[in-house]
Amino acid sequence: MTPEPLNEREFELINIIGKSLGSNQRDLSQHLNLSLGQTNMLIRRLVSKGYIRITQLNQKKMSYLLTPKGISEKFRKSIKYTVNTINSIGLIKSRLESLIKDLYAKGVRDFDILGESDLVILVEMVLENLHLPDVSVHKMNHIDQKRNGAVLLIATEQITPSENNNGQINLIEELAKDRF
Repeated sequence: MTPEPLNEREFELINIIGKSLGSNQRDLSQHLNLSLGQTNMLIRRLVSKGYIRITQLNQKKMSYLLTPKGISEKFRKSIKYTVNTINSIGLIKSRLESLIKDLYAKGVRDFDILGESDLVILVEMVLENLHLPDVSVHKMNHIDQKRNGAVLLIATEQITPSENNNGQINLIEELAKDRF
């Protein structure tokens, strides 16, 4: 019989307890942004599932510890999350390759990349791995640094394309479009 999977809140609580960030229910409830009653209910559910153990230290103080089952579940869920993240990055990379190849086929050779996020690094990686001849790439932190004739790849949520978005592509919006 497979164990009932942890929901997000349960997993979050296991991570907090695993990192020893909460020494009491009040601390735990603040980390979780839940009421004390909700936190208490969550703790009791995890105790009944065998993921955490409560030890009475004194009349007012309790200690919360992960059980071997809790450690195992935290590890399993962390690995699953990591694999899902890697798969998502692969999908994003594939969509970026397609977008850049399409732009290149339309004659675009100059790319300005706006932003400082991990998405910028991924765009640079894709451009480098495609080995497209005659491509010029310029990283920028401000939209006013855009070069004439270059396509602006916006890789930040803080800036939206101008009204006349000629030569501007909001990568976050573009990558979020349903392709199926």
